[in-house]
Amino acid sequence: MSCGGIFDIDVKTKRLQELEQKVQNPEVWNNHLEMQKINQEKVFLERSLLDYKELTQKVEDGLVLLDMAVEANDEQSFSEVRNDLVYIKTRLEDLELKSLLNGEVDINSAYISINSGAGGTEACDWAAMLLRMYTRWAEKQGYRIDTMSMNDGEEAGIKSATLLIEGAFAYGQLKAESGVHRLVRISPFDSNARRHTSFASVYAWPDIDDAVTIEIKDEDIRVDTYRSSGAGGQHVNKTDSAIRITHIPSGIVVSCQTQRSQYANRDTAFKMLRAALYEKEMERRQQELDAIAGQRKANEWGSQIRSYVLHPYQLAKDHRTDFETGNPAAVLDGELNGFIHAYLRDKALTGKTTP
Repeated sequence: MSCGGIFDIDVKTKRLQELEQKVQNPEVWNNHLEMQKINQEKVFLERSLLDYKELTQKVEDGLVLLDMAVEANDEQSFSEVRNDLVYIKTRLEDLELKSLLNGEVDINSAYISINSGAGGTEACDWAAMLLRMYTRWAEKQGYRIDTMSMNDGEEAGIKSATLLIEGAFAYGQLKAESGVHRLVRISPFDSNARRHTSFASVYAWPDIDDAVTIEIKDEDIRVDTYRSSGAGGQHVNKTDSAIRITHIPSGIVVSCQTQRSQYANRDTAFKMLRAALYEKEMERRQQELDAIAGQRKANEWGSQIRSYVLHPYQLAKDHRTDFETGNPAAVLDGELNGFIHAYLRDKALTGKTTP
């Protein structure tokens, strides 16, 4: 068995050699952002090649064991081969995912914003469940998580939150999550135990560095200061250190409350705004291409990309790819890779890059 061509092993090996050459350049060492990006890509490529080597060795060992099992008609050996096949299938899917992360900014870290929809406490609680889901997913991937802003609900949950998920190819995976998410369940807030449907929107965009030029005119923005909410110590709740920036032409709003200093929050918020405007420009270009190709697909409020049903049956289903699982509890605990893989495979087949 050989899948080296499918997963571009030669290309990845060559790219890793190029990066090794780059880090020998003293000028690169003086550029912190460039060095950080190179190291992220190096780690990912090294891990991909190591995974591929481990997989091919596992296949070779399995074939030898299969021959021995057939020759000796040994049921225990056959059982070991079956277990190896399950492992190989899982690892093969992981390698396939990595081969699909080939977009210009797929390697970047990502911001992900969650906003509750209409429905008051129900919707705020659902937004908090999604926040936990993405936090758990990021932890399982080994990513670093920073809470950039959070607005609590009046009774429970959150009205909105924005996370920075730091790590190689975080955006390449989280772009699969942008859209409206729908929850159907028996409400824990309804004394009559009635079934409720809640909505929340999720939006992911890449963390971009200073190498990308995005023009932001002073007259196009409004900057507001406010008191931080939620966890963060007594200090942040006593000063107007949090920053909210509204980009008037696009309607994009970003906020940051992670730092004690208003100036530090302002710098971070501007970085978030630049990244969001970059993503919006990429979306605009893709929409033009999709319109030409007749592939334009609406992503409006109410056209949910995924449903999570907890009652009267158990199901989590993505409406773009039809990928589904009967264990929504595991999904809400961060088991998202099946949905992400299905989205990336579908994107690769259809050529679409937006939900």
